[in-house]
Amino acid sequence: MPSYSINVGNVELVSVSDGFPTRSPLMPFPDTTIEQWREFPELMKENDQIGSRYGTTAVRSGGKLIIVDTGLQAPDGILMEDMKAKGVHPEEVDLVVFTHLHPDHVGWNLTAGKPTFPKARYLIPQRDWDYWTKPEVVKDAEHIRNQVLPLKDHGVIEFMGDDYQITDELTAVSTPGHTPGHVSILIDSQGERAYILGDVAHSPAQAHYTDWCPIFDVEPDLSRKTRHQVLDMLEAQGILVAAGHFPDPGFGHFVKGESRRMWQGIQVRVTN
Repeated sequence: MPSYSINVGNVELVSVSDGFPTRSPLMPFPDTTIEQWREFPELMKENDQIGSRYGTTAVRSGGKLIIVDTGLQAPDGILMEDMKAKGVHPEEVDLVVFTHLHPDHVGWNLTAGKPTFPKARYLIPQRDWDYWTKPEVVKDAEHIRNQVLPLKDHGVIEFMGDDYQITDELTAVSTPGHTPGHVSILIDSQGERAYILGDVAHSPAQAHYTDWCPIFDVEPDLSRKTRHQVLDMLEAQGILVAAGHFPDPGFGHFVKGESRRMWQGIQVRVTN
C-alpha cells in the first residue's frame, strides 16, 4: 500500500488508513438516489457501490508526533500496519487528538485494555465528552464505554475548549453538528495553511450536494449549516484539505467548476 505525505510550511501530514469499506451510498445517505450518485462515476464501483475510507492523519509539528483520530479497530483493521509501513510508530506518538468520538474515530485508543499509544496524551473536545458521557447516551454507546472512558482511568485525557492550541501551528476549531462537540484542525505554518476536516463532510459528492446529511449526523440542521460555512471558506481561500473518509490519500481542495463545486483530490509524494 502506498504511503503519502505532504508538507504545509514546517508541518508534515501523513495519510494513514484503517480500512476501505464498500457499501451502497444509500446506506449512509438514504435521502439520495442512485441516479444522483451516478453523477460521480469516479466514486462508483461495481453494482452501484461506493468505496469509503477510515482515514487518520499523522502530523509532525513543533517536534511532536500527533495522531488525529484512531480508526475503527475492526477485525480486519489495518491502522497499525499502515502506520508502521509509513514510518509512524505508536510508541513515538506524543498526542492523540480527536475530531469527535464516533466509533470509527476512537477504535484504536486501547489495545488489550492498555493505551495503544503508551506515552501519548489523548485530547478530547470537551463538548463531545459532555454529550457522549450523558447517562442516556453512554448506555447505548459501547464504543465509549470500551475505548474512551478507560482513558480517564489511565489518567491520559486532556480536554479541548474552543480554539484550543494543540501546538503553535495547530488549532482545534469548533465545527459542530456531526456531533455536538465536533472539531476540525487548522494548520498554519510559514504562511501556508491546511485543514483536517474530520466528518464535516463524508463524501466528495457533498462538495456539490452540500445539503446532504448522512445518518450519522447527530444534529443534521447544524451539521448542514456548518458544512456550508466550512466548505465555502475552504473553497474561497483555496486551503488544502485532509478528509478522512474521502478517497485515498484524502488530500485535495474544494474548487469551483463550471456548474458546481467539486472535490479535486491530489496525489502526493511517496514516503520512504
